[in-house]
Amino acid sequence: MTKNTTSTTAPTTALGGTPVKLYGDFPQVGKPAPSFSLVNKDLQNITLGSYAGKRKVLNIVPSLDTPTCQASARRFNKEASSLDNAVVINISADLPFAMARFCSSEGLNNVDNLSIMRGREFMRDYGVKIADGPLAGLTARAVIVLDGNNVVRYTEMVSDIKNEPNYDAALAALKAI
Repeated sequence: MTKNTTSTTAPTTALGGTPVKLYGDFPQVGKPAPSFSLVNKDLQNITLGSYAGKRKVLNIVPSLDTPTCQASARRFNKEASSLDNAVVINISADLPFAMARFCSSEGLNNVDNLSIMRGREFMRDYGVKIADGPLAGLTARAVIVLDGNNVVRYTEMVSDIKNEPNYDAALAALKAI
């Protein structure tokens, strides 16, 4: 059964101060993360299980073609280079080619990019599907930290899509695992 209702468990967000409706259920700290299958730069389906045993930062963004999304990819790329057994995964609605082109041109080698192009249920399963407004159909900006067993250890639904996430809190949660 497809869930088409606004979630009661998802935090709220806004776009430029205007509230935005989200669909789905935002993962809860201490609970297992929903599985997913998303698309990488080689058009291969990559699952959450592909990262088994690794600590993960899911950097969920509307599009790497916006300055705030680019800033978060740059910052997490920089921080990821010094962490063992950890991976930062940028997740957006961008085509895998565009994501790879941006990261290549920026020299961002310490992140993985996954597209929702064949995994749109990810948005609902992670409670980040924007339901209305100019970004309807894209993902809200969120950060989720998972341990090696895919248990949620930290979440942040950024209060306004135009804002950057709390990098320090996300990275502290990652390092504490």
